[in-house]
Amino acid sequence: MGDYALLYILFAPFVGALALIFVSNRQAMLVRGIAAGSAFVSLIASIYLFYAYDPVRGGFQFVQKFEWSRQLGISLYLGVDGIGTPLVLASSILLFAGIFVSWHVKDRMKEFYIWILILAAATIGVFMSLDLFFLYFFYEMSVIPMYLLLGMWGSHTKKYLEMTDAEGLKQRDSVGFIFNFGSNSKEYAAMKLVLFLSAFAVAALMGILLIYKYSGLNTFDILVLREQAHLMNIPVLGTTLDKIIWVLIFFGFASIAPLWPLHSWSPVGHAAAPAATSMLHAGVLMKLGHFSIIRVAFEILPETTHEMMPMAAVLCMFSIIYGGFVAFYAKDTKYVIGYSSSSHMGYVFLGMAALDYISLSGAVIYMFAHAMATGMLFAMAGWVYDQTHTRDIPSLGGLSNKMPFISGCFVVGCMASIGMPGTVNFIAEVMIIVGSWNKYPFQVVVAVLGIVLTLAYLFKMMRGLFYGPMDQKYSHSHDAVSAVDRLPLLIMISVSVGFGLFPMHLYNVVRSGVDPLIARITHVVPVASAPAIDSPSPSVQEQLAARGVQLQPERMTE
Repeated sequence: MGDYALLYILFAPFVGALALIFVSNRQAMLVRGIAAGSAFVSLIASIYLFYAYDPVRGGFQFVQKFEWSRQLGISLYLGVDGIGTPLVLASSILLFAGIFVSWHVKDRMKEFYIWILILAAATIGVFMSLDLFFLYFFYEMSVIPMYLLLGMWGSHTKKYLEMTDAEGLKQRDSVGFIFNFGSNSKEYAAMKLVLFLSAFAVAALMGILLIYKYSGLNTFDILVLREQAHLMNIPVLGTTLDKIIWVLIFFGFASIAPLWPLHSWSPVGHAAAPAATSMLHAGVLMKLGHFSIIRVAFEILPETTHEMMPMAAVLCMFSIIYGGFVAFYAKDTKYVIGYSSSSHMGYVFLGMAALDYISLSGAVIYMFAHAMATGMLFAMAGWVYDQTHTRDIPSLGGLSNKMPFISGCFVVGCMASIGMPGTVNFIAEVMIIVGSWNKYPFQVVVAVLGIVLTLAYLFKMMRGLFYGPMDQKYSHSHDAVSAVDRLPLLIMISVSVGFGLFPMHLYNVVRSGVDPLIARITHVVPVASAPAIDSPSPSVQEQLAARGVQLQPERMTE
């Protein structure tokens, strides 16, 4: 596998999707086998990548570069550091688990698996890209499968199903339902997702193009731009160009994170999406925002990041508290988990805003940990919905008698989301809180209150679903008994608990990516006049070495 691990991980899902085009939906087991096989190849290569990555050496490893346009300075340039490596692993785990969670899909099964594979491959492409053009390309590619998966295989909310006019006639087939904010349909959720993400993605694209134009380097290469870009003190509209670019990049990508007040598309999308899509949506799609901000704003605009990130420290409080309170009062299982995810992404922004080695490492680990915990919860919410055909918590109850395995796994998922010791979430939360305390003590107090709120709404949902009296109309419900149904949950639980008990390799990998990045941001040394990255002058080398940055000659292959 060696040097080509990234190509296996990225293109195995694409190859699987391409192969499925030539298979009939009537060949159900062959369709499932191709989807599971391609996801398995990606997973095995991701595991190899994670353990073969050398944290002592650090930097970008397993690099592959294929020139796409010399005139425009665009290349398919792939590589992972300590930040991207665990997120690639999380994407592959959730893809493989999602294939089995969707094992019983019957409606256009082939097309469903094609779009799931493309969605996961697109997120993986973002985490690997060292070229701004392809980072944005994969970022936008992820929106298309989400629209189709929600609009074609999603489900309507209870209010939508009850939607009538004054005469009592059903109005669900009218054009107006798309714009009815109180009666959300799956079409409305899909359209809202696309409009939100596309609109803010345009802002991010403007920031990327401004970097390309005013850097004067005629390249989208992130490694070259981070060392040689000398753009940014140009006066524009009463401020400077670097701040305008930073704001465009930050808010353009923060919408997918989702940071308050740009969050409203996300819980609606969670509620409408099929289980596997919700897993990928919450587990990795939302992390594209944090990762892209780190990869673009932190790497290329370190001085501006140091100056502007306090804004994120303010907004993250609203994300944590607002999302938590709405989750507490929500009555739909997917809305509870969806708003919980929006709330928890505030912790990642807090860890990023503190600009501390410990806090940022905790933020990256939390992105990985949240992917496993939320993946579990959405998978189980999907199972409950498949058995009962409702997500209305007050109408459910007592399901633990019918679903002992699912209810037991649900307890583990809730404990992981809360941050119970023994899960990797606990380690990440402690690192964020400890690393952020010196700079943002008030925000840390809010974050701790958010953890208490998380415990309240998750326990409330767990009690409402699995304990108390059960309505006899759900007596036909049954537990996950087959290996296919249990495998995805066991994988995610094993990863969450395994890294919670043995976190050191994960920690070392993440720190190898975080340390040089924080050194660049907190030890501000001008590098505007630096010569080419392949042959820096001794003085520039000394400056960069003093702040923990090691220049890797052009293509740092394994």
